[in-house]
Amino acid sequence: MAAYLRETLLRSGVLAGLICTAVSAEAQAPLPDLSSNGVGWIAINRDFVAVPGSPRPVADDPAHLYLPSKPTFRVADLTNPNLKPWARDIMRRENEKVLAGGIGYTARSICMPGGVPGFMMFVEAPVYFIQSPRQVVMIYVGDEQVRHVYLDMPHSENPTPSWYGESVGHYEGDTLVIDTIGLNDRTTIDNFRTPHTDKLHVVERWRLVNGGKQLEVLIRIDDPDTFYQPWSAIQRYRRLQRALPEEVCAENNTHGDYLLPIAAKADF
Repeated sequence: MAAYLRETLLRSGVLAGLICTAVSAEAQAPLPDLSSNGVGWIAINRDFVAVPGSPRPVADDPAHLYLPSKPTFRVADLTNPNLKPWARDIMRRENEKVLAGGIGYTARSICMPGGVPGFMMFVEAPVYFIQSPRQVVMIYVGDEQVRHVYLDMPHSENPTPSWYGESVGHYEGDTLVIDTIGLNDRTTIDNFRTPHTDKLHVVERWRLVNGGKQLEVLIRIDDPDTFYQPWSAIQRYRRLQRALPEEVCAENNTHGDYLLPIAAKADF
């Protein structure tokens, strides 16, 4: 009996030591440096990448594939079983409009806020990070859209719905974890114009991969009024070493019927 107790205590001590070592290593892991030396990040994927074992994101209708090299707009595959009927009906109308020759508007095409997770579907121009002890600021260069992520604090009890909602975050070792609620229902989930409600809850996990050359985001999307089940997806970014430039989106854009504000007469 005494020998058994000694062996049990020894095993417990070893296990406790391993746990303490693991916790200590995690606490001392370097935080991801997303902002130093003027680095920006350009989205690699124009649409979300599916995660094995999760309900799939909305994708192209196989009969009407989106071709970025041609003047076409996305037509969503409405056979996705995770969409609730009201969302499917809205997307069917959007599909019919595009197939009839209309424009499939996205937040980027009409210079509107992308929301979350739509912000991660902005391509071509980079995203820049500003990291401080109390918050992380994310700036999309395309039209200087800004997200604020407040660190190590709880959500408000009843946040007022807004374009980018209320994002709170923390670091888990080398990963920036962002939890967003309080989103209004005026944005879309993706470039397929998938709608959502103000019950949308998004969790993002940002981490550097491929030796710091790429940035990967694992996204979990939960909106019980729009989807039958929560689902996950991935977006990836490539590194761009360039100073943050200034760019405007809407000014004097007359290329097509994009609903952009245009002055009735010149200022001078």
